[in-house]
Amino acid sequence: MQQLKSVPSTGTPEPEGRALSPDELELARLVVTALNLEDLKPDEIDPEAPLYGEGLGLDSIDILEMSLAISKAYGVQLRSDDPDNERVFRSLRSLAAHVQARRAT
Repeated sequence: MQQLKSVPSTGTPEPEGRALSPDELELARLVVTALNLEDLKPDEIDPEAPLYGEGLGLDSIDILEMSLAISKAYGVQLRSDDPDNERVFRSLRSLAAHVQARRAT
């Protein structure tokens, strides 16, 4: 059974681990803006949901656009031939961790 925690802003319980960290929220804002996801608020993105296909529902063109936006914003190069792409793009949380580990200061 998942633990629940209260979220002060809404007063509704939320599954533990679903809350976005500040880095994840920043990246979620970039994704929403870069992909013009007008019907989605950055804080509504489940950080553990798959980015590609099910979950957020991005396709390969969306991933490419998102990669370009991340490169411009953070100076992190995401290459299509990277053998770790499946892990990197698994979720917003894994992508944020990858970006933060390689972010230009």
